Parts: sequence; C-alpha cells; structure tokens
Amino acid sequence: MTDATILVADDDRAIRTVLTQALARQGHRVRTTGFAATLWDWVERGEGDLVITDVVMPDENGLDLIPRIRRLRPNLRVIVMSAQNTLLTAVRATERGAFEYLAKPFDLRELISTVDRALASPCKAADQPAAPAEPADERLPLIGRSPAMQEIYRVLARLMGTDLTAIIYGESGTGKELVARALHDYGRRRKAPFVAVNMAAIPRELIESELFGHEKGAFTGATARYAGRFEQAAGGTLFLDEIGDMPLEAQTRLLRVLQEGTFTTVGGQLPISGDARIVAATHRNLRQLVRQGLFREDLYYRLNVVPIRLPPLRERSEDIPELVQHFLAEGEKLGLPRKSLNAEAMEALKAHDWPGNVRELENLIRRLAALYSQEVIGRADILAEISDPAPAAAGQTHDDECLSDAVERHLNDYFAAHRDGLPSAGLYHRILKEIERPLIEISLAATRGNQIKAAALLGLNRNTLRKKIKELDIRVFRS
Repeated sequence: MTDATILVADDDRAIRTVLTQALARQGHRVRTTGFAATLWDWVERGEGDLVITDVVMPDENGLDLIPRIRRLRPNLRVIVMSAQNTLLTAVRATERGAFEYLAKPFDLRELISTVDRALASPCKAADQPAAPAEPADERLPLIGRSPAMQEIYRVLARLMGTDLTAIIYGESGTGKELVARALHDYGRRRKAPFVAVNMAAIPRELIESELFGHEKGAFTGATARYAGRFEQAAGGTLFLDEIGDMPLEAQTRLLRVLQEGTFTTVGGQLPISGDARIVAATHRNLRQLVRQGLFREDLYYRLNVVPIRLPPLRERSEDIPELVQHFLAEGEKLGLPRKSLNAEAMEALKAHDWPGNVRELENLIRRLAALYSQEVIGRADILAEISDPAPAAAGQTHDDECLSDAVERHLNDYFAAHRDGLPSAGLYHRILKEIERPLIEISLAATRGNQIKAAALLGLNRNTLRKKIKELDIRVFRS
C-alpha cells in the first residue's frame, strides 16, 4: 500500500524525525507523538493504516497498548521497536499481537521492508493475539543484545505459540539446551514436563529402551517396566540433544513416531501416544551425515521443519560484557566473592576466539572469581588464563587447526562409512564441494541474503558467486 498514514509513537525526538523522513520518502504520511495516550486517541478516532510504537514511553508501556488496539481495530498492524533487546521483550510483543518486533538501534532498510510487508498483508479479524505466557521465572533465559541474538529472539518469539518441530544447530557451548528450554517455558506446553536426553551419552544398545521404554522381562536385566523419555515427556517437550549421534536403527523408530504419533515399548505390543513436541540439537552438519549415509534423509526433513542456528561467541563478541556481568552475579549467589573486570580485561575477553563458546566463558569467570584474591581482574589475569599452553607451529593459526581437525574428522567418518571398499572416484572435488556449499550458505546467511555483501565477504566476483549458487543449487533467503 502506498500513500498510507503511519502513526509513530516514540519518546525520542531524533527517532521520530528519522522515521518521518524515511517513511515520507516512501510516499507515506506520518504522524508522530512521544506519548502513548496521544497514539491511543488517534487509534480510537480511526486514524492510521499502521502503528509503529516504542515500548518504554513516559505515560504507558507500548506493549500494553497492543491488545487494546487489536480488540478495537483488529486489522491495524502494530510494529514494536525497543531498546530493551531481550527475548522476553520479543516474546511479549508477539504474544500481544505485534506484527513484528525490531530491536534498537534498527536498520532503516529493514524497518522500511517491515512496513511494506505489514501494509501489504492486513490482519484478519480472527487473527487474535495468543494468551500471554506466565513463566514462573522472570530471569532472562538467554543473554545478549547483538544483532545475531536479536534474530534468534525474533525466531523464538514466532515459535512460542506453535508445536512445530525444531532443530537447533550450533557449536558446543553455544547454549542449545537454553534455547530449547526457552521454547518450552514460554510456549503453550510450559505446564507439562521438559525432558532432555543426550544421544551421545547413551550406549547404543540402550538408546531404544531409554527413548521408548521397556516392559518387564523384555531383555536380561529388565526387572520392571520402564517409562522411556517419550512417555515421560507426554504433553510437554522432548529435547533430543546431539541428534547426529543417534544410531540408524533408533532413527528408524524415531521417524515412525514422528509420522504416526505412536510408539511401542521394547517388548511391548500396545501403541502409546507420542504426544510430545520434539526439539532436537546438534553441533554436526546433518546434511553431510545424510550424504554419508549416517543419518536418514527422511528423518532429517521431519526434524528440520524450523532450523535455528546459534552463533558462536566469537561472532557476537559485543555480548561478552553482559554475559560476564551475568556470570559474576550468578557466582555471588553461589557464595563466590564479588569481582569486576577493568576495561583492558574486557577487551582481552572480546579479542579471544572462544572455541568453547559461552560455556568456556562461564567457566573462566567462575574460575577467576574463585581463585583470584584481587577484587578487580586485569588484562594480565585474563591473558594468563586464556593463553594457549601449547602454541601452534609457526605460520599455523588456531583457526586453521580447528578447521583442519574438523575436516580430518569428517574424512575419517566418510571412509568409515565405506568399510567394504574405498569411496567412489571423484573424492577430491566432492569434498571441495562439501566445504564450498556451507561456506557460501553461511556467508549468505550472515549477510541476510545480500549477494553483493556475501561476494565481498568471500573475496569473490559477484558473477562468480551467482554461478556457484546456481551450480550448488543453493537457496537464497532474504530477511
């Protein structure tokens, strides 16, 4: 819709000015105010085709306005802006019926794109906001205000009111279980159990019994009936961590549960309802495992309904100060002495590449609080703790070692899958393509589908990148 009237409420005069100029250039009429009461007065009078509102305003919280707007004018879209860039803000905005949540400082192009989408797809009268979640704990389930985390918050907020199967990708220590718990704690199954199981920690011969349970006498040592994790999670959420390590025979049974909604215990005959939302997680590339024959392709597509990719800590180093403060505060609650870090120490933390991600940072902060006598931790203390005791050979970086190790593990798995003979010819180019595809896909994801930026990031000519996207059949998504 062009020539629309857009109502803007924000107590920051500079933001009102920027939005007025940007939206006017798009051909829209703009009315601005710094007060929620004025915005509500306009809405009551039937004015405006779209609302853009801040959360914190002098007279009222902008989130509290949304349900009233939705009840009075259900076809009026509301876009929420906020400097309170947390998961709770994103969830509450979505629960109350906001069309979109944008974190401040926002990208002006993204806001214009969001306005275009909102005006092009008006609400249906039946499109009412969901009942607000009432989690018992108001502490933040995830920490960070970086752009990468804001995108995670927006995705999670959209998923809270659904039972869609999700799979969380991320390196070890990035917080995959925290994300799974957030999906459960703020979703409609929050009053039912959350059951987590680590597939890599269970012996292969016990996985089926652990997941689906067993009957008394089903095998040697089965002295009583055991309710498996699926049964324990009935009505709630079953979190399957490290799903890439699940044996093929167990994958077959899991696929049957996802397809049919029922399962039987080991040694049992009667079907049991598998009424649990499945959230899986892995640090491995499941598509590579599918190509290697180590993971069922049909199960991959059943699980990969909503992929959520958690960024490693090195890609969101601006979140480190907030994470440090959180871990220091948690340490005090556990009886550790109060500590703080000076600016140089914080910069040293931000410069580290964190192969162990957030878990490594948490352990470091706990160690500093427990073992160092001084109240203020300095740069030298940080460097003493994070320095590599076994430095790499000259000319070899830590990043090179990590990549080489990952490639070596991948190749060993690849050859192990062909124990009856060598892989088919063409291995060199096949392996290069397997590395090339995720490199291009991740670069496109990091640049939100902008091929010019991705080409610059990769150091490729734009036409070369386009050619490779076509050759590798890579789907480009813009957000």
